[in-house]
Amino acid sequence: MGFSMKKAALLLCITGALSGCSQIFDKHIEYEYAKPDTYPVLHAVGYAPISLQPGKTQPQKSIMAIKASKLEAYRELAEQVYGQKVNATTNIRGAIAQNDVLKTQVQGVVRGAKVVKSYPVGDTYATELELDMKLVHDLYIGQVRPRSVKKVTYY
Repeated sequence: MGFSMKKAALLLCITGALSGCSQIFDKHIEYEYAKPDTYPVLHAVGYAPISLQPGKTQPQKSIMAIKASKLEAYRELAEQVYGQKVNATTNIRGAIAQNDVLKTQVQGVVRGAKVVKSYPVGDTYATELELDMKLVHDLYIGQVRPRSVKKVTYY
């Protein structure tokens, strides 16, 4: 079985392409780690009503309000860090709004936040959180180790 000229040309092209890819350079890459110039400190406050909490006694309701206000403060921090997903729909019939629905969602991981204050205000419990983005950056760097190419040397 002989090769046709088209098959021979195709084989020659494939061989040339593969041999061109086989040149591997030895190289040394130096990386540098970029740090931001400034780090903001985020603040969030969460509130929860004490009398509406589940529990048989006032101390139980207070503890539940403390927990709920802390979770609300974390939700607010997550909104500041990750933003908020908003879904909205409005149905209109005859130029009159019939149904107006607004849904929001927050999702994310908040690491490094600390409770600044937790205190009652009347029948409401408030919790203040603080998130130092320098600490968040340090936690991130320790875990991910992002880098950029500083210098490439070929041998």
